[in-house]
Amino acid sequence: MKTVLRQFARQAAIAGGLEFAHLAGRAGWMTSARGRGAIFTLHHVRPKTAHAFDPNAHLEITPEFLEEAIGNLAAEGYTFVPLEDLLDRLAGAGETERFAAFTLDDGYRNNAVHAQPVFTRHKVPFTVFVTGGFAARTHSIWWETLAELLRGVPSIEYELGTGPVTLPLATPHQKNAAFRRIAAAIHANPDEAAAVTVLDRVARSYGIDPLMITERLVLREPELKSLTMNPLVTLGAHTMSHRALARLTEEGARGEMNLSADRVQEISGKRPMTFAYPYGFPSAVSGREHRFAHELGFKLAVTTEPGTLDRRSLENPFALSRISLNGLYQKSKYVSALASGIPFKLMRR
Repeated sequence: MKTVLRQFARQAAIAGGLEFAHLAGRAGWMTSARGRGAIFTLHHVRPKTAHAFDPNAHLEITPEFLEEAIGNLAAEGYTFVPLEDLLDRLAGAGETERFAAFTLDDGYRNNAVHAQPVFTRHKVPFTVFVTGGFAARTHSIWWETLAELLRGVPSIEYELGTGPVTLPLATPHQKNAAFRRIAAAIHANPDEAAAVTVLDRVARSYGIDPLMITERLVLREPELKSLTMNPLVTLGAHTMSHRALARLTEEGARGEMNLSADRVQEISGKRPMTFAYPYGFPSAVSGREHRFAHELGFKLAVTTEPGTLDRRSLENPFALSRISLNGLYQKSKYVSALASGIPFKLMRR
């Protein structure tokens, strides 16, 4: 119960912060926080299906909310540009010019089915970051596998590093607690691939095929190639296996980045200029990976560290901030609040 209350309190605090930022932005406070540019992060874009247990809900927004977000930003004077052009536009921007770029991580099929029509209708460029192993069906999407596994069983025995543990799953609260516990163990494991292999093996023992989940959710390589026929679409690289690069060896991390760029080039016929670090938070990406991105010829690379951009962002174009459009906070005014930069300014005080 305490965990549930903490979760509710955290979401309420975030919503309250967004409400304050929206009002502060309208009042003209903290105008320097806005910067000149913003990169928005999306994953799934699809009509909402209600689930009592939905641990990945933050990773999906509806097409209607995407439409509202675009309309809101346009009304605030943002010019929508391809991600690979964003820094050039920032470098030459006037004091009142603002630019926005949209990115979608992992290459989900709904990006083509539901997001593409919205972007096309509004003539908004967007970048899809391709995880090569997902597109080729050689790698599973562990957070999707875990959600499906826990949704379907009343309890589960799982190895969490100190021996098998029986996790009760009779209620949504218990399922969420189990999801957080297993996810934390995967993130903490220095051998993430081995941890994911364990999860996949457990899932198969319960009749769940992890690669069929990938098949259902992610665009195949020919579908990605077809997507690039839309002149608004650019493909970026997102590694082959979606592993936390900072925990890999130098050879492993560099190889993941380079091979994924090779794969995108094979799909689209164009070497990708942009790269997104898997997970993107500080424990998953380090200065070493910033250096690799530069050495491998990428023009820029993006994290998931929240924030807006200004000319100072040009100092390290391989560690750019992005703003997540979070499925738990789908209100048009929250887009304004995020674009204002005020929430991120307050977070860093």
